[in-house]
Amino acid sequence: MTSEEVPISEELKGCYENLIVIDIGANLTNKKYGRDLDSVIQRAKDAGVQKIMVTGTSVRSSKEALRLTRLYPSTIYSTAGVHPHDAKSMSEEELWMELASTAAAPECVAIGECGLNYTKDFSEPSVQREVFKRQVEMACDLRKPLFVHEKEAQEDLIKILDEFANRLPPVVIHSFTGSVEQGLKYIEKGYYLGITGYICKDKSDGGIRRLLSEGILPLDKLLVETDSPFMYPNMRASKLPLHVKDSLTERSMNFVNRYCTFQRNEPCSLPAVVELVAGFLGQSPEDVALATAFNALKLFGLSQ
Repeated sequence: MTSEEVPISEELKGCYENLIVIDIGANLTNKKYGRDLDSVIQRAKDAGVQKIMVTGTSVRSSKEALRLTRLYPSTIYSTAGVHPHDAKSMSEEELWMELASTAAAPECVAIGECGLNYTKDFSEPSVQREVFKRQVEMACDLRKPLFVHEKEAQEDLIKILDEFANRLPPVVIHSFTGSVEQGLKYIEKGYYLGITGYICKDKSDGGIRRLLSEGILPLDKLLVETDSPFMYPNMRASKLPLHVKDSLTERSMNFVNRYCTFQRNEPCSLPAVVELVAGFLGQSPEDVALATAFNALKLFGLSQ
């Protein structure tokens, strides 16, 4: 995507110059932020993270994420959904009514984190599929994008999404960690891929790095996120190519080194993720920041 292909607002041109980015997925309701959330959000702003989408993974966390949007208006937005691990908790219709009410709020900009995860047995696959299908239906009814989690369940996940093909809203594959083949299937479906600090951990010859370095993932389907407090971008990773390490600026590295750890990542690490992505793409961080910010604003209807 280039600025010639789509109209870019004056504010987004500033985004290009100042490397302002948007974090589409941070778990700021996690108890690890219980004591210093104000500082975490201020650090993110200082790093250039203009807006943060706080992920809902249960009815309770979705309501808490929505509460944060009222405390930090125009900075925090929320999602509402039930993670596949928690699918078994959705046994009462009252919970579905609470989730639907939370999801309908204007500050809630996507349905999820929802999806399928067959790597753990916290919830039976059949229960996961049922709960996911109801959330897809909710997204269709509310006309809000889907924020999707998938681990070793791509075939079943796509099958469910295909059932709603005629009215399916935009789909974001959150924190993508799969193979080139899996990524291609999603890209061919028109889905967006969210890239995190996992890019440092991926050492395979057929994963995210190849998706980027070979230009398989187009810029107009790319989003960036920290998935805080998870997915710490380990910039010291031994197999990180030298030319990619060279794309990192001292400023972005300072935020990661001073404030982020394997135990608690923060949204202020997002500019480093953008620079890493840019390094693999062979493009400038400014271009990646501009494209991903535009994608997020357009996709989720975030106010400028």
